[in-house]
Amino acid sequence: MLWNSIPVQLARENRKFIYGAVREGSRAKDYELALSWLIDCGLVYKINRVTKPGLPLVAHEDPGAFKLFVVDVGLLGAMGDLDARSVIDGNRVFEEFKGALTEQYVLQQLKTIPGLVVRYWTSDGSKSQLDFLVQSVGRIIPVEVKAEGNLKAKSLRISCAKFAPEIAIRTSMSDFRKEEWLTNVPLYAIGSYFEH
Repeated sequence: MLWNSIPVQLARENRKFIYGAVREGSRAKDYELALSWLIDCGLVYKINRVTKPGLPLVAHEDPGAFKLFVVDVGLLGAMGDLDARSVIDGNRVFEEFKGALTEQYVLQQLKTIPGLVVRYWTSDGSKSQLDFLVQSVGRIIPVEVKAEGNLKAKSLRISCAKFAPEIAIRTSMSDFRKEEWLTNVPLYAIGSYFEH
């Protein structure tokens, strides 16, 4: 039940994993063993929320808030019964799930790089969210993931104003470009960007 709930959980707006969405009335203790098993078998990635983007990220984790991703974007598509034509044509029904697939793809790329610590952040009222925070070589890099051509990064802008990171990354279908406060990295290049 926990495994089968992952696509539904990722399709939601904030993507935070909620045990009650697995089965009504369920709690963490009902699924702790199943979750541990899925993580230990290498089938899912558990990405914890942090309360602030500070070094080290692990010191700021909120253990009760996390996102669950499967290990492969193709697997997530299959779990969601997405056919290739819907993905290629950008089917209107598919639009709501496109963000989840794109986040899955970016996480999959980040997880291939040894030594990267990956978490996510939301403000206390959940009005602002950073899709990923990456800890690499003694710095924290916020990463905003965009599946569409709309490149407004309101949450990224708000968090950058609040926390003033050295670098901020937006990854999207757009070409590489450096702006005053952020760098846009094409989705296809996000993994190689962090390899340097």
